Amino acid sequence: MARPRKPLLSTDRIVETARALVDAEGLAAVSTRRLAAELGVSGPSLYNHFRTKDEILEAVADSVSAQVDLSMFEDGREWRTALHDWAVSYRGALRDHPNIVPVLATGPGRRPAGLRLADAVYGGMVAAGWPAAQATSIGALMRYFIMGSALGSFAGGFVDDASAYDPASYPHLGQAHLLAEQQEKIDQRAFETGLTALLDGLAGQFEEVRRAG
Repeated sequence: MARPRKPLLSTDRIVETARALVDAEGLAAVSTRRLAAELGVSGPSLYNHFRTKDEILEAVADSVSAQVDLSMFEDGREWRTALHDWAVSYRGALRDHPNIVPVLATGPGRRPAGLRLADAVYGGMVAAGWPAAQATSIGALMRYFIMGSALGSFAGGFVDDASAYDPASYPHLGQAHLLAEQQEKIDQRAFETGLTALLDGLAGQFEEVRRAG
């Protein structure tokens, strides 16, 4: 009987494998040697698809950007609703792949999905009536906020040891040791609170734009 053939090496297989490795072990775990071992191929064969490890990480980052829903900028949703829904989708993608956030935070560069994302947000704001300069600022503002929310957990940054919060030194942190166990709920609520505040502020600015126009 013929031996079962190994799946052909492809760009998609390399990216999927690298993304799983980043998710499980972080950026430092990715090397061409490790990826080749995971894929069951020789190291040099990877160079037919990617020249460097950095190129692989760029592709992984772009694969995460591609998971962000952009339909809200095309289906007629009001600009505030569109920004909200996009921000929630974007944060969801980053929450699922937090270890790649440092690469994404450098900006879209030449990544196709990242550029489509930036184009959709900017185009959606201009189409809604925002001046070009302010549309650019809105894209930057939202990116800062969403990326920042994904870089680390606020609640998860507190240890669950009550003795770490001496009331003599930290009189207002008597319940801080309980935060970690409510991490997901607290972080989600904080994100929604911040997002609402941002959108409220932008709505006020938009009224000024409309009056001035």
